[in-house]
Order: sequence, then structure tokens, then C-alpha cells
Amino acid sequence: MTNNLLQKYHKVVAPALKAEFGFKNIMQAPKILKVVINVGVGRFVKEPAYIESAEKTLRAITGQKSVRTKSKKAISNFKIREGQEIGVMVTLRHKKMYEFLEKLLSVTFARTRDFRGISDKSFDRGGNYTLGFKEHTAFPEIKTSEVDKIHGLEIIINTSAKNAAEGRALLFGLGFPFVTK
Repeated sequence: MTNNLLQKYHKVVAPALKAEFGFKNIMQAPKILKVVINVGVGRFVKEPAYIESAEKTLRAITGQKSVRTKSKKAISNFKIREGQEIGVMVTLRHKKMYEFLEKLLSVTFARTRDFRGISDKSFDRGGNYTLGFKEHTAFPEIKTSEVDKIHGLEIIINTSAKNAAEGRALLFGLGFPFVTK
């Protein structure tokens, strides 16, 4: 069984990108390589229960075990020591990535409070897109009655695009609701 978003990419988006950017081969069209979901623990770095809660949240959202990230160097102003756990992350690829993106587009954005679209200014030079959520409760797997502390999360969509214009065209073609400001 193939994913609707993946079918849309192969049948509609990739040929349109080939025509728009003048690629000689359809394999030159940019595609999504991976999606990274990251939760930083911030001021709750001393509370192991908060890190475990963030891990549990990511496991529910993605269906995959998360990895704890550690600080690379000590920063005294933030009271962080080298090697201290400061966040959790999950990397999604292939089938799980497309399932997550389809759920993000069809369900999660609709559940986000005061949603009017996402900014098209969050692309880097390599065509990768970064999106942040202030509350993790927008995802349908999270039951608000079971939530102890609300935390934000960051979603990075890594593409094979050569520049921001190609990345923007790829995500717009897949149905991302961009709002130009």
C-alpha cells in the first residue's frame, strides 16, 4: 500500500518541478529526504521526568523511539554542563516520513489554535524547511487529559533541493499551506 502523498509526488509534483525548473531528467526533481522532530527541554533540564514525558510524546506522535541529545560544551549562563541531556529527537525516513507528513497536513494543522497558514520564510539556503509548534497537543495522538506539561516541538523537513526556491516549490506542490507576508 502506497501513501497518498508519495503518489501525489510521483504523479503530479515531480513532473511539474521538472517542467518549472527545466530539469533534463525527472530524477533531478527535488524530493524530501527525511523529517527530524526535535524537542528541547529548556529550563526543565534538571527534571528527568520532563525529558521522559517529551520522549513519550515523540513516541506517540511518530511511532518510533526517540534519541536523547546531549550538550557538546558547557555554557555557564544557561547552567548546562558538557554531556548533559538537553533534548530528544526522532528522524523519520521513507514510509513513516510520508505518513507523518500526511497526518501533519490533513489533521494537525487543522487542530492548531488560530491557524492561518505557515510562513514561507523558514527555508534555509539548501531548501530545507523548519516549522515550530508551541504546543504538542495539536497532534491527534496526544490526549490533553494525560498531559502534565505542555511543550513545543520543532519539525525540520530536509529536502534534496539546491536552493530555497526549489524547496518552496516542492512543499507547495505537496500541499503545504504557505502564507506570504
